[in-house]
Amino acid sequence: MDIPASCDVIVVGSGNAGFSAAISAAQSGARRVLLIDKCPEDWAGGNSYFTAGAYRTVHQGLPDLLPIVNNVSQEQASKIELSPYTAQDFHNDLKNICVGRSDPELAHALVSESNDTIKWLAKNGVRFQLSFNRQAYEVDGKIKFWGGLSLKTQDGGKGLIADHLAAARRHSVKVLWSTALVGIAPPNHPGGDVVVTVRLDGATSTISARGVVLAAGGFESNARMRSQFLGPGWDMAMVRGTPYNTGECFEMAIQSLDAQPVGNWSGCHAVAWDANADPNTGDRVASNEYTKSGYPLGLMLNVEGKRFVDEGVDLRNYTYAKFGRAILYQPEQTVFQVWDAQTTPWLRSEEYREERVERITADTLEELADKCQARGLRERDAFVQTIREYNEAVHAHRHEHAHEQLKWDPAIKDGLSTQSSSKQLVLPKSNWALPLDQGPFLAVKVTCGITFTFGGLKVDPQTAQLIGASTGQPVPGVYCVGEMLGGLFYQNYPGGSGLTSGAVFGRRAGRAAAQRAATTEKDSQGFVTGRTRVNGKEKGRTRHTRRYN
Repeated sequence: MDIPASCDVIVVGSGNAGFSAAISAAQSGARRVLLIDKCPEDWAGGNSYFTAGAYRTVHQGLPDLLPIVNNVSQEQASKIELSPYTAQDFHNDLKNICVGRSDPELAHALVSESNDTIKWLAKNGVRFQLSFNRQAYEVDGKIKFWGGLSLKTQDGGKGLIADHLAAARRHSVKVLWSTALVGIAPPNHPGGDVVVTVRLDGATSTISARGVVLAAGGFESNARMRSQFLGPGWDMAMVRGTPYNTGECFEMAIQSLDAQPVGNWSGCHAVAWDANADPNTGDRVASNEYTKSGYPLGLMLNVEGKRFVDEGVDLRNYTYAKFGRAILYQPEQTVFQVWDAQTTPWLRSEEYREERVERITADTLEELADKCQARGLRERDAFVQTIREYNEAVHAHRHEHAHEQLKWDPAIKDGLSTQSSSKQLVLPKSNWALPLDQGPFLAVKVTCGITFTFGGLKVDPQTAQLIGASTGQPVPGVYCVGEMLGGLFYQNYPGGSGLTSGAVFGRRAGRAAAQRAATTEKDSQGFVTGRTRVNGKEKGRTRHTRRYN
């Protein structure tokens, strides 16, 4: 496709945030919306393609969500237990999970607009479902949702990007693939255009635009930047998603636009990831299925045969991102997840079926240790001893609390622990602690897979407009969303809030960029020229005598 010399709005990046911005701009009156991405078309979607498609949103319970989902029968609805997730719940989760560091204005925007934004996406054709497979357990005949997260997109990230692409076509958004942003210059006078330089097929071109939305992802696919900002060892993390998120747009914005870096630049989202996966790129077919998130149902032991986290400290939604980091810090960045026959049936088949992962099985713990040793376990005896001591602690807790009739329930923090007055582990398992003593046993070898980085650029929370470092003022015509937006997540994040953030601020940025395209600009004689648009059409031009100083 030909590269236009000018357009109303340019969006850089084809993930959830980028498409949300482009579609929002088109709906807000921008006639010429261009989305570019340096990846080829068959890598469309950025990291969003590799997600499970989970969106965290405020809601009033099942009746609020049923109108936008397509996978709930009347019979199922009668069995579902889905409590409302309030704005206060969302704020509390952000505060607790992100150690109270989230920018309060960004947090308020994310929470307050989450419900409306989800319904906006649904109107745009994004197909939502209740996440039965990831966020619910059937207990005593009831389907119990847990962890404040209940929505996902049909076919996960693959379906999300397919729906975004279809919506972009309906809104006449022009998309250029294999087109890299290589330069950007702010307006040279008030009300002027942003000028970007792009490279396609080895040739460079410039495009003038009224607004530019940066949605090019983080630096998680750049081993050098990971080591520089996240710290030693992070060059060894496996790339969970796209190999194209390499951070050039950060450096370009900081150098050319005086953008202000903010947020947790040493922090990232990482997960337990299949140790046999490609270390440098996600798999477009397997996608999120390489995630290995069943650890709350069992134990995780490193190659020295030791546990290193409390697998039951909280619901998975609040621990998987930080536990991925913990795995990276283990010897050889490798650990074994272990279960017995009691909990193996509860593992999600898309992550743990034989076609997707190497399953290490054995009838006894000793045999399991031998097989793990052949796959990298260093301390076979310590492995067996750790599990036996864990089992003893579980039984001691049960004996002490026998009168309380505690019941294992993976949908809540059930209080089944390893800690009692007669025996305590230095590192407890605080919930869901069942003994691992019933064969056959299962182990899976995992490592750290990095998803996205938390450090980003400062924006105006109302419009997602980029803020200059030296002036503290908005950079005219430039906006920043998605993984490039900084100040929201610190150390960890509540599962599903990343996609919601991309849509909330992408929508705001697209609207603001379109409004700038429709407002006044200075003509060649130094006068202000007004452009009025109604339903996306320019209705006339008016000459004003006010000059800029």
